[in-house]
Amino acid sequence: MSIKAIALDIDGTLTNDKKVVTSRTKEALLAAERAGITLILASGRPAQGLRALAHELELDRHHGMLVAYNGSQVRDATSGELLFNQAISVEDARAVLEHLQGFEVIPMLVDADRLYIEDAYRCTIYHKGEPKNIIKYERDACSLRIHEVQSLLDWCITPQNKILTAGTDTYLAEHYEEMAAPFKDTLSCMFTADFYFEFTARGIDKAHALSVALPERGIDPSELVAFGDGQNDIPMLKLAGTGVAMANATDEVKRVADCVTGSNNEDGIAQMLDRLLG
Repeated sequence: MSIKAIALDIDGTLTNDKKVVTSRTKEALLAAERAGITLILASGRPAQGLRALAHELELDRHHGMLVAYNGSQVRDATSGELLFNQAISVEDARAVLEHLQGFEVIPMLVDADRLYIEDAYRCTIYHKGEPKNIIKYERDACSLRIHEVQSLLDWCITPQNKILTAGTDTYLAEHYEEMAAPFKDTLSCMFTADFYFEFTARGIDKAHALSVALPERGIDPSELVAFGDGQNDIPMLKLAGTGVAMANATDEVKRVADCVTGSNNEDGIAQMLDRLLG
C-alpha cells in the first residue's frame, strides 16, 4: 500500500489526556515526514490553534496542511497559503446567533487570533459533573486573545468559518436537535466534543476539505491514512484509504474505521504507523 499523507485529529487522537504529543508519537510522525509523507492536522480548531503543533511536528518546514474549523478552511503550513475556504454567510451566521439566544449555551466566534465573546464572566459549564471555565479552555487550547463585545449578533458583519457553542454536556445532549433544527437543510451542525456543538457551512467536514486539497498535491484519498476518535472524524475516516480509530474513540467511530489502534494515551498513532510503514 502506498501512503502519501497522514491526517490527524488533535484532541483525543494526536495529543494525550494531558494535551501533549508524546515523544514516541512525535518521532514516528517526524520519521514519516522525513520519508516524504505529508502530515495534515485536521481539527475543529481555528488555524491559529494548530500552529504550535504544526511547528512542533515540523509541518511548517515540509508544507504540511492545516485543516481548520472542522474543514471549512485549509492552509499550507509553510506559506500560510489558503488552499480552501468555505464560510457561513453573514445572513446564516446571524440567524444562528439569534436562534441560540434561546438556549443556555455560550457562543464564540474566532477571527485570526481573537476569540470573540459577549461576557468574559459567563464562562462556566459543567462537564461530567465538574465545573469548567470554557472560555479559558478555548483560549489556552488555541492560543487566542479574548475580545469581549456587547453583542455577537451586532458584531457579526462578515462570513464566519464556524460558530462554536459550548454548554454543559447533559444540556447539549438534550437540546442539540432543537438548536440545529432550523438549519438542518442549510448548514452542517455537529458535536466536536460532548460540550461543544458547532455550525459550519453546508456540506463542510474534514473529508470534503481533504477531497479538495489532496488532489492539488497529487495525492489520492486512497493514499491517505487518517486517525480520529470523534463524531466529526467519521467522514475523514471513511474517505481515507485507511481509516484508523483510536481505542478511546466512540463506538460509532470504531464501526466505520478500517482498524482500531491503541488509545491516545498509549501511543496509538505510533503503534499503527509501525505496522503500516514498517
